[in-house]
Amino acid sequence: MKNRIAKSLLILATGGLMSVSFAVAQNAASPQSGAGTGQFDPGHPRVNQVDQREVNQQDRIAQGMKSGSLTAGEAAHLENNEAKIQQQKKADMAAHGGHLTKSEQNQINREQNAQSHAIYRDKHNSRVR
Repeated sequence: MKNRIAKSLLILATGGLMSVSFAVAQNAASPQSGAGTGQFDPGHPRVNQVDQREVNQQDRIAQGMKSGSLTAGEAAHLENNEAKIQQQKKADMAAHGGHLTKSEQNQINREQNAQSHAIYRDKHNSRVR
């Protein structure tokens, strides 16, 4: 039973990882600039920086799952945190014509720093799946 739950969580986490990676890749693929109100501007430098950190952290989570240094539960928790950061980014961008203000970027960076530490901590806590 425990093994079945772990496999289900692993599948859920992998699916979340793939969907977030796909969304970030779509944003990076359309280099438009100067989006109007209510439109996203994925070509904006602040957005690009935030998106690249997101991709890097997703890669770290995937690597941890592959190597076994992250349990399915840990990966699912990290994925949920990543999704919250993405939702905040989308809301901030929607409020400012597809851009991120410097203070919004700084806030997201602080959250991504905390997430980065959580990824490291979970990958190095000696739990085995």
